[in-house]
Amino acid sequence: MSLAIIAQATAAAIDSLSKAKISQNSSRFIQIDPWGVGMTFIGMAVVFLSLILLYLLFMNISRFIVKQSSKPAVEKAQSADIKKHTVSIHNEEVNAAIALALHLYQSDLHDHENAILTINRVARTYSPWSSKIYGIRQFPR
Repeated sequence: MSLAIIAQATAAAIDSLSKAKISQNSSRFIQIDPWGVGMTFIGMAVVFLSLILLYLLFMNISRFIVKQSSKPAVEKAQSADIKKHTVSIHNEEVNAAIALALHLYQSDLHDHENAILTINRVARTYSPWSSKIYGIRQFPR
């Protein structure tokens, strides 16, 4: 029980000391900058510098990602060149199968739909959705 009392007393002492320090610092800051112009410029400088740093960070991250994504493509191209020089296939059947597969793939990319449009006239052309008489402001006459 005595430990709880000691803990409360130390917490109260620390709280009062921190409040006294804050009061002392705020009175000294009021003496230095009575209208708050310096604090305004400091705040604006912090915001703009952080925005500049974020801009530079995002620009460099995008450049880094582009460089990282282009590395595998360059390595694949180099390995393809090596394979091309080492193995050359002159089989017409293989080439025909590849061409047929590419043709079938390209033809399946697009949906084949008929382009017949039918416009039916609605009997009731009035719709309250766009009517101005149901607006928010109704002025009495």
